[in-house]
Amino acid sequence: MATPDWTAIEALPRTPLKDLFATDTSRLALLSTDVAGIHFDFSKTHLDAAALDAFTALAKSANLAGKREALFAGDIVNVTEGRAVEHTAERGEGSPDSVARAAAFHARMRGLIDAIEAEALGPVAHVVHIGIGGSALGPELLIDALGREEARYDVAIVSNVDGSALEEAISAFDPHATLLVIASKTFTTTETLLNAESALDWMREHGVEDPYGRVIALTAAPDKAVEWGIDETRVLPFAESVGGRYSLWSSIGFPAALALGWDAFEAMLDGAAEMDRHFRLTDLRSNAPVLAAFADLYYTQNRGCETRATFAYDERLRLLPSYLQQLEMESNGKSVTAEGAPVGRATAPITWGGVGTDAQHAVFQLLHQGTHLVPLEFVAVIEPGDTLAEDHHRQLLINAFAQGAALMAGRANDDGARNYPGDRPSSTILLDELDPRTLGALIAFYEHRTFVSAALLGINPFDQFGVELGKEMARAADQGGQDFDPSTDDLIRRAFGS
Repeated sequence: MATPDWTAIEALPRTPLKDLFATDTSRLALLSTDVAGIHFDFSKTHLDAAALDAFTALAKSANLAGKREALFAGDIVNVTEGRAVEHTAERGEGSPDSVARAAAFHARMRGLIDAIEAEALGPVAHVVHIGIGGSALGPELLIDALGREEARYDVAIVSNVDGSALEEAISAFDPHATLLVIASKTFTTTETLLNAESALDWMREHGVEDPYGRVIALTAAPDKAVEWGIDETRVLPFAESVGGRYSLWSSIGFPAALALGWDAFEAMLDGAAEMDRHFRLTDLRSNAPVLAAFADLYYTQNRGCETRATFAYDERLRLLPSYLQQLEMESNGKSVTAEGAPVGRATAPITWGGVGTDAQHAVFQLLHQGTHLVPLEFVAVIEPGDTLAEDHHRQLLINAFAQGAALMAGRANDDGARNYPGDRPSSTILLDELDPRTLGALIAFYEHRTFVSAALLGINPFDQFGVELGKEMARAADQGGQDFDPSTDDLIRRAFGS
């Protein structure tokens, strides 16, 4: 396929945001949309009708529609690994065979949850979920966002191989009432299996007679889990075509389904499916993930922005920026096209962020007056998550909205230290309430946004070979006999002796 021509994008005029609002009274309607209980407002970005025209033409030349259909059809879109990409099938949107397989795996998961609730595995009060990357970030986000009052079990998510993380997680748990969940797509992840062995040792040391009888595996390699020692009846498979950072909809979501209840897990799948249908069927110019990707690409390709920041103005979404870091940077942090040729332009911006209003007193100085242009995203919820005085939530939302207005408007002052240049872009994502449906839709929105950027750049967002080299070298260092650079050799000697 011919490389899409970015000339029109690169040549777009840099009209100030205030002027864009002043000259187009329909701007808000043009750049806002509502899906699944979520309002998306992109009007404070520099997108305008001309930009939409240019990006729509680019999307056509890049065959975005065809790539989107291939994704949902279960075609091989992860070309470097020769795989389909079927996380949407987990929520009912995909090829019929893949949707049926996902439904069967979900039924198996629900059956095991029913058995746990009936204490078929003995009393369970605590769950230690061990995984890393996509096997941990998704479940942790779901439980932290939705389970603060509703969780039926104490769940600890352990990802770091640092022993302090596991010790802290298990310190308050009764080993005789703890369920150990091991999540690994390949069931070969070094950090995960080491943590799992240590958790089993903890159970043995405290007199648990059959620790393996309290272990559940979540994996796309069930044979390896059985070989490791887990009974086949407690292995919850998922398809090889479901990528790790897209896997919370599969059995990787087991701890969330267990802690929050099956109805909540199904509602999350339903919300994601609503976003899937919106993404698949809605015109590009009214399509939330597509508009977001257009804005992202405008700032990387026209303005040279190297980062993008997401600020969650809701404590329940405090883990969202961390989740997005993996989703976006592991997916699109590439330098070659899907065919292996150099991309020749910027790909994924560095994703970062924080929680409002804390972030206002930490990083917003740079965002308002620094030398970097950073597109921002505000994520907020209309319905409060607390029962305190109404003013708490009112102040939270007012701060989110005012920050976006201040970034755009600025304020001139002859004193440079007090001058705000303005014309700094932001978008706002406003949820009616934070519940399983809206959270599922929100996460699916970010998945599709990432896919659109990749499709227009011509890269494969579904492999992650860049993760492997450092891990291979760590294994070599652990085995000894491997010469590194003088600095690394010196560090190893200082830590472990000669």
